[in-house]
Amino acid sequence: MKVTCLQENLARGLSIVSRAVATRSTLPVLGNVYMATENGRLRLSATNLELGITCWIGAKTEEDGSTTVPSRTFVDLINTLPNDQVEMDLSVRTQVLNVRSGPFTNDIKCIDAQEFPPMLPPDLDGGIVIPAEDLKEMISHVVFAASHDDARPVLTGVLVTIDNGEMTMAAADGFRLSVRTAHLATPEATLEKSIIPSRAMSELARILGDGDETVTMILPPDRGQVVFRTKSIEVVSQLIEGSYPDFQSIIPNSYETRAMVNTTAFLKACKAADIFARESAHSARLRFVPGPGGTLEVSATSAETGSNQTVVEATVEGEPVEIAFNVRFLVDVLNAVGTPNIYLETTSSSSPGLIRAAGRDDFLHVIMPMHLGK
Repeated sequence: MKVTCLQENLARGLSIVSRAVATRSTLPVLGNVYMATENGRLRLSATNLELGITCWIGAKTEEDGSTTVPSRTFVDLINTLPNDQVEMDLSVRTQVLNVRSGPFTNDIKCIDAQEFPPMLPPDLDGGIVIPAEDLKEMISHVVFAASHDDARPVLTGVLVTIDNGEMTMAAADGFRLSVRTAHLATPEATLEKSIIPSRAMSELARILGDGDETVTMILPPDRGQVVFRTKSIEVVSQLIEGSYPDFQSIIPNSYETRAMVNTTAFLKACKAADIFARESAHSARLRFVPGPGGTLEVSATSAETGSNQTVVEATVEGEPVEIAFNVRFLVDVLNAVGTPNIYLETTSSSSPGLIRAAGRDDFLHVIMPMHLGK
C-alpha cells in the first residue's frame, strides 16, 4: 500500500472512527484502525464488535493495499503532524507503515488486515432513505432518556419503528420517556420494531455532518444488525434483543393543569434549582399558579446549602398544583426540545408530567413525579 492524503482529512477521519475502537479486548487487532485503499479513496474503520464506524476520505493511491494501525499511536501522531500532505507506505512483509510529512518520518508496527473482523458487503439493498438533518434532530430528542443500567438491556436502547412512512423513536429509563415522530418522503416505507443501542445512536448523531443530505438505514436479514450509510460514513451496530415495553400506555391522555412557559427562562430556573437540589436526589418543586398573571414557581431546598426559588412567567390553565420532579431530567429535555416555548401538563402531584414542544406535535416527553415531602 502506497497512498498520500491531506493531514487535515486524515485527522478528521480518525477522530470519527476512533470512538469505536475497543479499549479493553483480548483481541489486539480491535485496538487498531483498519486502513485500506478503496476505489480511489482511503477507508478507515474501527469496531469493538458491537459498534463499527467507517469513514472514507480522499486520497491519491499509488499502490493498493490494507493494514491495521494501532489507534492511539496513529491518532496522536497524525494530530502532531503539520497541515500538509501525509505519505504512507506499507511494507507487506514486515507490516511496518512508514508515515512521512514534511520533516517527520515515522515507522509504525501494524497487524495484518486479515485479522480484522470481516466487513459488511457494500452492495446491501432494501434501505430506507432518511434526511440526515431530520435523523440527527430525532436522535437528539430521545437518546438522553435511554437508561445506562444494564440490568434491563432493552432500556439502554432506542426503539425505532417505521409504519407506512411514519418513523417513531422512543427511549425510556423507567423514570422518563421521550417520543419523537417524523413523516418520511416514502409513504410506503415500513420497518419492524428495532432496538438500537443508545451509544450507537449518539455516535451517529455526532458524526453526521452538514454536508450529509440523506442517510440510508439498512437492516441486513438474519444478522441482528443495523447499518446507517452516507456518502462518506458508515455506522454498523448490533441490535438489542428483547421486547420493548408498551410506552404508549404510560403517556397521559388528559390533564387538569397546563402551563405554557418560555423554554430558556424555565431552563435557567431549573439549573439554578439544581444547585440546591443536589443533596436531595435532585428533587425540585414546581408550583403552578393560574390566573391572568400566571406563574410557574421552581424551588429547591438543601439543609446545608440553603434554598432557591425562581418565578417564571407562564400561561397557566386549570387548577393550581404543586409537584416535584428530578430537575436534572427537566434540564435534559429543555436542552433538547429546540422550541421557544413548551407546554407542561399534569393532573395531580402524584401524576406524571407531560412536556410538549409548543408549535409542533411530533415530540413529547413524560417525566415521573417525585415525593413532595414536607
